[in-house]
Amino acid sequence: MEIIRDTNIDFMRLKKLSFSLSGFLILCGFISLFLVFTGRANLGVDFAGGTSVQVKFEKPVEVDTLRKALSGAGFKDVNIQDFAGSNVVLIKVGQKSGKGEMVAGKISETIKKALGDVKFEVQSATEIGPAVGEKLRRDALIAVLISTIGIILYIAWRFEFKFGVAAAIATFHDVLTVLAVFTLLGKEINLLIVTALLTLAGYSLTDTVVVFDRIRENLRARKGKTFSEVTNRSINEVLSRTIITSLTTFIAVASLLVLGGEVIRDFALALAIGIIVGTYSSVFVASPLVVVWRGEKLVHVKK
Repeated sequence: MEIIRDTNIDFMRLKKLSFSLSGFLILCGFISLFLVFTGRANLGVDFAGGTSVQVKFEKPVEVDTLRKALSGAGFKDVNIQDFAGSNVVLIKVGQKSGKGEMVAGKISETIKKALGDVKFEVQSATEIGPAVGEKLRRDALIAVLISTIGIILYIAWRFEFKFGVAAAIATFHDVLTVLAVFTLLGKEINLLIVTALLTLAGYSLTDTVVVFDRIRENLRARKGKTFSEVTNRSINEVLSRTIITSLTTFIAVASLLVLGGEVIRDFALALAIGIIVGTYSSVFVASPLVVVWRGEKLVHVKK
């Protein structure tokens, strides 16, 4: 299936414009990263610290009802995780809500008022200190860096080192852009968002590999052409596939965004933004970077 056929767009002619835009997005991403690590962004309980309370109910309860009751009672940064089939929920509230056992007591009282006759038991109450939050932030960054190194090694093995670095830069560009948008919108940065960013990294890499693979094929088939000409032809050949794949994935994620509920809404939003940015970067960032770095001389890549 093709929705666009026989295109002949000169993508490389736009590389200066795309580099300028991407440079701005990366700068915004680094600023956001700085805000996250200095605690100035809107950090979730996992990163900023707070109290985690695990509660077991006699029968299933509505998570939205709990969230509204706790927010209405003055608890800050309420995050509720429902363990399906077990009637157990994990409630996390920010540091401003209070500390430890005092918070657990307040949560228990609020639940009694909100749910009436529903019996429940507070199984545990744990305070997440600033040191733990800082460690989680550091571990999240390490996870992203390890994935970036893995990308470079994988693409270098499949293609060549320059392709690997270009793919890693494009992937890092996507992650930083989504982080910048979330910071700008004042969205909460938590472990679920980090999961979304790592998922996005894998998706973005797949798009880039498809383009790189076509470039490799065309390098062997199109003798006498400059590298930028081969790259342009390759992008045009996979353009329809790229658009269809991104569009179908975006529709699925958009469904989660609209119908998935509050718990996964930010996760779906991060993926939705990432799909758009990832599609852009595979065409306008990764490939032009290889063209600029590799030059116009046609040399063989790995088979």
